[in-house]
Amino acid sequence: MSGWIAVAGLGPGAEALVTPEVSAALAAATDVVGYIPYVARVAPRAGLTLHPSDNRVELDRAALALRLAAEGRRVVIVSSGDPGVFAMASALFEALEAAPEHAGTEIRILPGITAMLAAAARAGAPLGHDFCAINLSDNLKPFAVIERRLRAAIAGDFAMAFYNPRSKARPEGFARVLGILRAGCEPGRLITFARAVSTPDEALSTVTLAEARPEMADMRTVVLVGNAATRRVGRWVYTPRGGKP
Repeated sequence: MSGWIAVAGLGPGAEALVTPEVSAALAAATDVVGYIPYVARVAPRAGLTLHPSDNRVELDRAALALRLAAEGRRVVIVSSGDPGVFAMASALFEALEAAPEHAGTEIRILPGITAMLAAAARAGAPLGHDFCAINLSDNLKPFAVIERRLRAAIAGDFAMAFYNPRSKARPEGFARVLGILRAGCEPGRLITFARAVSTPDEALSTVTLAEARPEMADMRTVVLVGNAATRRVGRWVYTPRGGKP
């Protein structure tokens, strides 16, 4: 029996936002590999082995999946959101590049609903025109790279989605980001803080850049920054498709 690997996005949290394609892959799997809280979202059953692991060992997880598939196992690597957005799809291909003996492995990437898209839908349509996504964690890249990309996005008047804005280990990073935004954007620029969207802990708040504070974000928060044209209509926030103020 030949094995395979599916890299699956579990969506932002609610079971209703897991795609049927992902559910079918999990039902067929013999093994599920992933970060501890994501594996915990998969119900145990007979014939299924769960392989939870800590954060920052993405390449180890990917290498394990490749070995299991080579043994004929049907492996699902789980990520939250979409596996191609700051998640495990890239790590799997990096591990595959380092292990050419597994080049023939059957691999499928199963898309999921990202946190930024779930958050944007709750707010209205703040990403309705050109936008970019920036991971604010400096675990895998220096803050100088984050700052360069942020300044480029400001200069291009992109709407922006920020992942991993503020952690206990680096509480000062998001304060620096807000400072860079204030240097390049008008104080009335709209910012949405969307925490744990689609879960019982969901919280959504839209403020101006002048009102934004670092403590409004944590690692469960996606921050959506509008462009110069982004505005309110009733309780909603949207960016016009024409992109003009």
